[in-house]
Amino acid sequence: MLHSYDHGGNIFTVARQLGLQPEQIFDFSASINPLGMSSDVRRSLICSIDSLMHYPDTSHADLKQSLATFHNLTGDHFAVANGSTELIYNLPALIKGKRALIVSPSFSEYERALNQHQWDVKHFILTHENDFYINIDDLSSSLATGVDALFLCNPGNPNGTLYPQHVVQEIYSLCESAGTFLVLDEAFMDFCEESSSKYLIARSKHSVLLRSMTKFFGIPGLRLGYAICNADFAQQLDVLGGPWKVNTLALSAGVAALRDTHHNQLSLEYISRERQQLFTGLTAFRAFKVHPSSANYLLVEIINGMTSGELKARLLPNRILIRDCGSFTGLTNFFFRVAVRTSEENNQLLKCLCRILK
Repeated sequence: MLHSYDHGGNIFTVARQLGLQPEQIFDFSASINPLGMSSDVRRSLICSIDSLMHYPDTSHADLKQSLATFHNLTGDHFAVANGSTELIYNLPALIKGKRALIVSPSFSEYERALNQHQWDVKHFILTHENDFYINIDDLSSSLATGVDALFLCNPGNPNGTLYPQHVVQEIYSLCESAGTFLVLDEAFMDFCEESSSKYLIARSKHSVLLRSMTKFFGIPGLRLGYAICNADFAQQLDVLGGPWKVNTLALSAGVAALRDTHHNQLSLEYISRERQQLFTGLTAFRAFKVHPSSANYLLVEIINGMTSGELKARLLPNRILIRDCGSFTGLTNFFFRVAVRTSEENNQLLKCLCRILK
């Protein structure tokens, strides 16, 4: 059973430990858009300050309409939340049953949320030797043992593996046949939107799709996420947690972020280019095996005997923070994850790694 929280992005704690300001640290542990929030989002936040004298709009109408336009769906398919993690913690109360299967390695909050609701949790482990391939026959056998809910992250976190739509369709069909509710987490799908299974899930009666607005749009401190599902289930999600769970600034920022198509396209092009260059740079080290990724991070296996914890400790004096992946179910303490940052930051990481590994 999981107890303490272990995530990337704990930059404030690390900064205090090092006696630095957070902005002085190269944070590769949190997979956030390196270009940050758009200028339109910044302006929207400033213009919304005076609106704080009023309660937030509990209907989330403006953001739902913007989401509907962005995804080419109707607004009743959306439930807005204080980050997609809030949805993860609310879902176990709505899904019938108590037996869950998590496709792992994956986001640790699935298991924490399920544990809080006394679910029996098991893991369907994908191996790095097999490039985190999902064997459909094996998954079918696991579901046949009696599974009420299946949790799948696409692209995978922390591995970045993108499962094509036809694979998700197969998994969806397996769940439908087995009477299993599918929770499909597309927190990083903004980096490869064309591969989303949103239209499949939106019309389903036994599945939900989760999306985050903090990663791609660069606003993790605001906490904003949403679900895509059938209208009845969206309404059930909306009422959980009480009113005013999403603040005015977050709602305003979400609308502005979705509308800024120029910044969004610039981000996609920049991250794609920098991800390839970082992948090439990391692959050049004989001590590493780097896994391909469709998201804004790379999973790396250390094959020279050094642990990820040791590497993390040796990078910290250089003000570089990476994500030690030893805590992920299905991985060992020889794996770490790095976010795709700016060109200058990525080069700084590679230079430091060169000195350490030499």
